[in-house]
Amino acid sequence: MLRFVSAGAAQALVHAWAPAAGVEIAGSFGAVGAMLEKLDAGEPADVVILTRAQVDALAREGRVVADTVGDLGSVATSIAVLAGDAPPDVSAETALRAALLSADAIYFPDPARATAGIHFAKVLATLGIAELVQPKVRNFPNGATAMREMAAAGGHPIGCTQATEILATPGIRLVAPLPRGLHLDTLYTAAVDARSPNIPAAREFVARLTAPQGRRERGALGFG
Repeated sequence: MLRFVSAGAAQALVHAWAPAAGVEIAGSFGAVGAMLEKLDAGEPADVVILTRAQVDALAREGRVVADTVGDLGSVATSIAVLAGDAPPDVSAETALRAALLSADAIYFPDPARATAGIHFAKVLATLGIAELVQPKVRNFPNGATAMREMAAAGGHPIGCTQATEILATPGIRLVAPLPRGLHLDTLYTAAVDARSPNIPAAREFVARLTAPQGRRERGALGFG
Protein backbone atom coordinates (compact mmCIF):
# COMPACT_ATOMS: atom_id res chain seq x y z
CA MET A 1 0.00 0.00 0.00
CA LEU A 2 1.14 3.52 -0.82
CA ARG A 3 -0.14 6.53 1.09
CA PHE A 4 -0.74 9.75 -0.83
CA VAL A 5 -1.06 13.36 0.20
CA SER A 6 -2.21 14.74 -3.09
CA ALA A 7 -3.99 17.50 -4.94
CA GLY A 8 -7.51 16.39 -5.78
CA ALA A 9 -6.76 17.15 -9.42
CA ALA A 10 -4.60 14.00 -9.54
CA GLN A 11 -6.97 11.63 -7.72
CA ALA A 12 -8.56 10.05 -10.80
CA LEU A 13 -5.17 9.58 -12.44
CA VAL A 14 -3.67 7.87 -9.39
CA HIS A 15 -6.62 5.51 -9.02
CA ALA A 16 -6.68 4.75 -12.75
CA TRP A 17 -3.03 3.72 -12.83
CA ALA A 18 -2.85 1.89 -9.51
CA PRO A 19 -4.33 -1.48 -10.63
CA ALA A 20 -1.84 -1.96 -13.47
CA ALA A 21 0.98 -1.18 -11.06
CA GLY A 22 -0.43 -3.58 -8.47
CA VAL A 23 -0.61 -0.79 -5.93
CA GLU A 24 -3.25 -0.22 -3.25
CA ILE A 25 -3.95 3.46 -2.60
CA ALA A 26 -4.65 5.22 0.70
CA GLY A 27 -4.26 8.73 2.07
CA SER A 28 -5.68 12.18 1.39
CA PHE A 29 -6.73 13.95 -1.81
CA GLY A 30 -8.03 17.51 -1.78
CA ALA A 31 -7.32 21.22 -2.08
CA VAL A 32 -3.57 21.82 -2.31
CA GLY A 33 -3.57 24.29 0.57
CA ALA A 34 -5.24 21.76 2.82
CA MET A 35 -2.89 18.99 1.64
CA LEU A 36 0.17 21.07 2.40
CA GLU A 37 -1.25 21.73 5.87
CA LYS A 38 -1.60 17.98 6.37
CA LEU A 39 2.04 17.43 5.42
CA ASP A 40 3.14 20.23 7.73
CA ALA A 41 1.12 18.63 10.53
CA GLY A 42 2.97 15.35 10.03
CA GLU A 43 0.49 13.23 8.09
CA PRO A 44 2.41 10.19 6.79
CA ALA A 45 2.85 9.88 3.05
CA ASP A 46 4.78 7.83 0.53
CA VAL A 47 3.91 10.01 -2.47
CA VAL A 48 3.22 13.75 -2.55
CA ILE A 49 1.42 15.42 -5.48
CA LEU A 50 1.05 19.20 -5.35
CA THR A 51 1.76 22.16 -7.61
CA ARG A 52 5.24 22.40 -9.09
CA ALA A 53 6.05 25.43 -6.92
CA GLN A 54 5.01 23.59 -3.76
CA VAL A 55 6.98 20.44 -4.60
CA ASP A 56 10.05 22.50 -5.50
CA ALA A 57 9.85 24.16 -2.10
CA LEU A 58 9.57 20.77 -0.39
CA ALA A 59 12.60 19.54 -2.36
CA ARG A 60 14.66 22.54 -1.24
CA GLU A 61 13.73 21.71 2.35
CA GLY A 62 14.71 18.06 1.91
CA ARG A 63 11.15 16.88 2.56
CA VAL A 64 10.84 14.97 -0.73
CA VAL A 65 13.43 12.87 -2.55
CA ALA A 66 14.82 15.33 -5.09
CA ASP A 67 15.61 12.87 -7.88
CA THR A 68 12.02 11.54 -7.89
CA VAL A 69 10.39 14.88 -8.71
CA GLY A 70 8.40 14.62 -11.94
CA ASP A 71 5.62 16.56 -13.64
CA LEU A 72 2.24 15.02 -14.40
CA GLY A 73 1.24 17.91 -16.66
CA SER A 74 -0.72 21.12 -16.57
CA VAL A 75 -4.45 21.25 -15.86
CA ALA A 76 -6.80 24.00 -17.01
CA THR A 77 -9.26 25.57 -14.61
CA SER A 78 -12.47 24.98 -16.53
CA ILE A 79 -16.22 25.43 -16.67
CA ALA A 80 -18.73 22.59 -16.24
CA VAL A 81 -22.49 22.11 -16.57
CA LEU A 82 -24.81 19.19 -15.99
CA ALA A 83 -24.49 16.45 -18.59
CA GLY A 84 -27.99 17.11 -19.91
CA ASP A 85 -27.56 20.87 -20.29
CA ALA A 86 -26.42 22.60 -23.44
CA PRO A 87 -22.89 23.98 -23.02
CA PRO A 88 -22.96 27.78 -22.72
CA ASP A 89 -20.62 30.07 -24.59
CA VAL A 90 -17.74 30.90 -22.23
CA SER A 91 -15.21 31.86 -24.89
CA ALA A 92 -14.83 35.47 -23.76
CA GLU A 93 -15.33 37.55 -20.62
CA THR A 94 -18.72 38.91 -21.67
CA ALA A 95 -20.03 35.45 -22.57
CA LEU A 96 -18.77 33.92 -19.32
CA ARG A 97 -20.34 36.72 -17.32
CA ALA A 98 -23.70 36.12 -19.00
CA ALA A 99 -23.50 32.37 -18.41
CA LEU A 100 -22.75 32.84 -14.71
CA LEU A 101 -25.53 35.36 -14.25
CA SER A 102 -28.08 33.04 -15.88
CA ALA A 103 -27.10 29.94 -13.88
CA ASP A 104 -29.27 28.74 -10.99
CA ALA A 105 -26.22 28.09 -8.80
CA ILE A 106 -22.43 28.34 -9.07
CA TYR A 107 -20.31 25.49 -7.69
CA PHE A 108 -16.58 25.77 -7.05
CA PRO A 109 -14.04 24.66 -4.44
CA ASP A 110 -12.70 26.41 -1.35
CA PRO A 111 -11.78 29.99 -2.33
CA ALA A 112 -9.14 30.08 0.41
CA ARG A 113 -7.16 26.83 -0.07
CA ALA A 114 -8.05 25.25 -3.44
CA THR A 115 -6.13 26.39 -6.52
CA ALA A 116 -9.23 26.59 -8.71
CA GLY A 117 -11.34 28.13 -5.95
CA ILE A 118 -8.85 30.88 -5.19
CA HIS A 119 -8.59 31.72 -8.86
CA PHE A 120 -12.30 31.58 -9.64
CA ALA A 121 -13.13 33.91 -6.75
CA LYS A 122 -10.77 36.40 -8.41
CA VAL A 123 -12.48 35.79 -11.76
CA LEU A 124 -15.88 36.68 -10.26
CA ALA A 125 -14.37 39.88 -8.87
CA THR A 126 -12.72 40.72 -12.20
CA LEU A 127 -16.05 40.23 -13.98
CA GLY A 128 -17.65 42.60 -11.47
CA ILE A 129 -20.29 40.10 -10.34
CA ALA A 130 -18.89 38.68 -7.09
CA GLU A 131 -21.48 40.36 -4.85
CA LEU A 132 -24.26 39.90 -7.38
CA VAL A 133 -23.89 36.12 -7.57
CA GLN A 134 -22.98 35.49 -3.93
CA PRO A 135 -26.44 34.09 -3.06
CA LYS A 136 -25.93 31.47 -5.79
CA VAL A 137 -22.41 30.43 -4.78
CA ARG A 138 -21.95 26.89 -3.45
CA ASN A 139 -18.45 26.25 -2.06
CA PHE A 140 -17.04 22.88 -0.99
CA PRO A 141 -13.65 21.81 0.41
CA ASN A 142 -12.33 20.59 -2.93
CA GLY A 143 -13.22 20.39 -6.59
CA ALA A 144 -14.22 16.73 -6.59
CA THR A 145 -16.80 17.34 -3.85
CA ALA A 146 -18.06 20.50 -5.54
CA MET A 147 -18.62 18.60 -8.80
CA ARG A 148 -20.36 15.66 -7.10
CA GLU A 149 -22.69 18.05 -5.31
CA MET A 150 -23.36 19.88 -8.56
CA ALA A 151 -24.14 16.61 -10.35
CA ALA A 152 -26.82 15.92 -7.74
CA ALA A 153 -28.34 19.39 -7.98
CA GLY A 154 -31.51 20.26 -9.80
CA GLY A 155 -32.05 23.14 -12.18
CA HIS A 156 -29.27 24.52 -14.35
CA PRO A 157 -26.12 25.10 -12.27
CA ILE A 158 -22.66 25.94 -13.55
CA GLY A 159 -19.35 24.93 -11.99
CA CYS A 160 -15.69 25.76 -12.12
CA THR A 161 -12.74 23.63 -11.05
CA GLN A 162 -9.80 21.74 -12.53
CA ALA A 163 -10.58 19.91 -15.78
CA THR A 164 -9.39 16.60 -14.31
CA GLU A 165 -12.02 16.77 -11.56
CA ILE A 166 -14.77 17.61 -14.05
CA LEU A 167 -13.86 14.71 -16.36
CA ALA A 168 -13.81 12.31 -13.40
CA THR A 169 -17.36 13.17 -12.24
CA PRO A 170 -20.37 11.33 -13.72
CA GLY A 171 -23.33 13.52 -14.52
CA ILE A 172 -21.46 16.65 -15.52
CA ARG A 173 -19.73 17.74 -18.71
CA LEU A 174 -16.62 19.76 -19.40
CA VAL A 175 -17.50 22.91 -21.33
CA ALA A 176 -14.16 24.65 -21.85
CA PRO A 177 -11.26 26.24 -20.00
CA LEU A 178 -11.75 29.74 -18.69
CA PRO A 179 -11.30 32.28 -21.51
CA ARG A 180 -7.99 33.91 -22.26
CA GLY A 181 -7.25 36.71 -19.84
CA LEU A 182 -9.04 34.81 -17.08
CA HIS A 183 -7.49 31.38 -17.62
CA LEU A 184 -5.29 29.42 -15.25
CA ASP A 185 -3.17 26.37 -16.09
CA THR A 186 -1.66 24.63 -13.07
CA LEU A 187 1.35 22.33 -13.33
CA TYR A 188 1.05 19.36 -10.97
CA THR A 189 4.12 17.46 -9.82
CA ALA A 190 4.75 14.21 -7.95
CA ALA A 191 7.60 13.18 -5.67
CA VAL A 192 8.45 10.59 -3.04
CA ASP A 193 8.12 11.79 0.55
CA ALA A 194 11.52 11.65 2.23
CA ARG A 195 9.92 10.11 5.34
CA SER A 196 8.36 7.22 3.42
CA PRO A 197 9.05 3.72 4.74
CA ASN A 198 8.35 2.45 1.19
CA ILE A 199 10.73 4.55 -0.89
CA PRO A 200 11.54 1.87 -3.55
CA ALA A 201 7.84 1.15 -4.26
CA ALA A 202 6.94 4.84 -4.14
CA ARG A 203 9.81 5.69 -6.47
CA GLU A 204 8.63 3.09 -8.99
CA PHE A 205 5.04 4.34 -8.92
CA VAL A 206 6.03 7.99 -9.35
CA ALA A 207 8.25 7.01 -12.29
CA ARG A 208 5.31 5.21 -13.93
CA LEU A 209 2.96 8.10 -13.22
CA THR A 210 5.23 10.75 -14.75
CA ALA A 211 6.85 8.77 -17.59
CA PRO A 212 6.84 10.47 -21.03
CA GLN A 213 5.20 7.43 -22.64
CA GLY A 214 2.13 7.97 -20.44
CA ARG A 215 1.47 11.45 -21.77
CA ARG A 216 -1.47 10.36 -23.96
CA GLU A 217 -3.20 8.54 -21.09
CA ARG A 218 -2.68 11.51 -18.79
CA GLY A 219 -4.08 13.77 -21.50
CA ALA A 220 -7.28 11.73 -21.67
CA LEU A 221 -7.78 12.46 -17.96
CA GLY A 222 -7.25 16.20 -18.36
CA PHE A 223 -3.50 16.73 -18.07
CA GLY A 224 -1.90 18.83 -20.78
